[in-house]
Amino acid sequence: MSATKTDNKTCASCAFWDSANGSEGSCRRNSPQTVVFEISSEKKITTVFPVTSSQDWCGEHQEK
Repeated sequence: MSATKTDNKTCASCAFWDSANGSEGSCRRNSPQTVVFEISSEKKITTVFPVTSSQDWCGEHQEK
């Protein structure tokens, strides 16, 4: 059985989700991922958490 909105096992009800504006937020289940990008031939490195919708879900949901 897969999680759906009716199961209430969405990002919005997960202990690992950090809401940014109510409908989007960051999944904090794992450490942030390193991202390398180039701006004007200069390489930049940053870390980011995955951005998810409040209605997204995964198999590792834990209630708040």
